[in-house]
This record gives sequence, structure tokens and C-alpha cells, in this order.
Amino acid sequence: MSLIPSLRRAVLASSLGMLFLSGTAVAEIDLSGVWVGRVHEDFLERGTGPDMVEYEGLPISESGRARALSWDPSLLTLEEYQCRPHPSDYYTRFANFRFTKLVNSETQSTIGWHMRKVWQAAERTIWMDGRERPPEFAAHTFQGFSLGKWEGDVLSVETTHLKQSYIRRNGVSRSDRATTREHYARHGNYVTVIVVIRDPANLTESMIRSSDYELNNQANIPPYPCDPTVEIAGQPKGLVPAYLPGKHPFLTEYADKYKLPLEAVLGGAQTMYPEYMQKVRELRSGQRTSATRE
Repeated sequence: MSLIPSLRRAVLASSLGMLFLSGTAVAEIDLSGVWVGRVHEDFLERGTGPDMVEYEGLPISESGRARALSWDPSLLTLEEYQCRPHPSDYYTRFANFRFTKLVNSETQSTIGWHMRKVWQAAERTIWMDGRERPPEFAAHTFQGFSLGKWEGDVLSVETTHLKQSYIRRNGVSRSDRATTREHYARHGNYVTVIVVIRDPANLTESMIRSSDYELNNQANIPPYPCDPTVEIAGQPKGLVPAYLPGKHPFLTEYADKYKLPLEAVLGGAQTMYPEYMQKVRELRSGQRTSATRE
């Protein structure tokens, strides 16, 4: 009979241990599978892309704006650009991707997550094993170097060593000094991806955006062969299309189309906040007054 209390204590200790372990395991959500974008969200942004000189709501700096206004879409015809992949901080805005868990064969612990993305077949690894980042002077790539960790049941990822690329497909650029933080929050068969971009060169504040994806393991992530070719006959070798300062031919096209003040569409941190709507009304009123006088 004296063994019964001891057995009860042993069973209780075992049960508590199992609860502790299961609680830890539950926090690490399984993200394996193919995730397909719900592109009805921000359809124009994620589909055909934004208009030229459509920068409102973006916290771009003066240098970031100058860089954007120099961008000529003919740049995309260059052979060097035709097979260029999206950067890691833009992929989650656009392309379907597959998550595969990387497991240590001896300990069975998760050492990372591998991402394969449909556009240009980019490959990315998010390391979960606490390894050190490479030195600052190490090579920068479009996918960068990513370390992840679980914060509750959300996968959070910090990425450094990013090659210069774009924030938006209308010339708004992100420098190679930028770092990003991503959060993958799964809820059922959906995952919300939140991306925070910090760029001391082209942004004055962090830029935050989110996108939703749906699990669909019937979807495919196919090969993406890409062969650069001459798209414009007679285009001189070495030519880099760009607009000179003050010479952008479509500067007011978007503003005129939607009857918006040019100051507003040129962006800046102030245009991110609801209070700026009052400023837009004042600018519009000023435009109408000026037109009446003329």
C-alpha cells in the first residue's frame, strides 16, 4: 500500500512533464506545405503593379524619392534584369511559396525552414539553430541571411545582408543597408505574413505591410527556366535607361488621373497616417482656388 502514493506522485510528475513538453511543441506551428497568395487583397499592387510616381503612403526619404524618380521602366528590358528574382522582403508580397522543414537527422530538432518561391525559382533558408550571422562585409544576396525564432506560435525572422532591390515595382528602391523583420502567423489553413523594412538610406521610418496566403498542397511550385534575350532591337550595349533629375516624363500622370495634389503622391512618412487626409483637402482647395484665379 505504501507504494500507491509514490506511484501517484510519479504519474502526476509524468503528466506535468508531458503537459510542459506538449505546450512547448504546440508553440512551434507547422508551416510545411505550399502557400498560395490571396491576391484579391491589394489586387493592383500584387498583380499589374502600381502606377509611375505613385508613392503616397510610403515613408520614403528625399534620397529615396530622387532614386525612384530616376527609374525608367525600360530598365527591365536589359538582359541583366530579365531573370532577376524578387528580393525576400518582396516575395511575400507576390509569389506563391513552399515551406519545407529542415531537421537534424540525429536529434530530430528543427534547424531551419527552406522556402522555394515560384517567381524565378528563388531558394531561401531561414536558420533556426542559433548560428552566428556572417560578418558585415560578407556577400549580399537577394534573399539575404535569415535567422528565425518562435515568439509564441508566431515565426519571427530577422534578415540582413540583402542586395539592393526594390520595395515597389515602380522604382521605389531599398538599399543594401536595409534589414527586415518578418512574422508568419498561422490561423488554420491561412498564414498572415507581416514584413517590416528598415532602411536608413531610402526610408525615414519603418515600412510595414502584410499579405495573406492559403495552404493548398494541390498547388505546384514548378521549375522556372529563364533565358535572357534581346528585347529591343538595336539597343546599345551598356545603356542603362534612367531619367535625369527634373526630367521625369510622367511626373504628374498619376496625380492628374486621380485628381490628387502632386505633393501627396510624392510620398513621405506624413502620407502614411490618416491625419494627412486633411492636408490633401487643403492642397486640393488651394489648387481649385489657383485655377479659379487663372
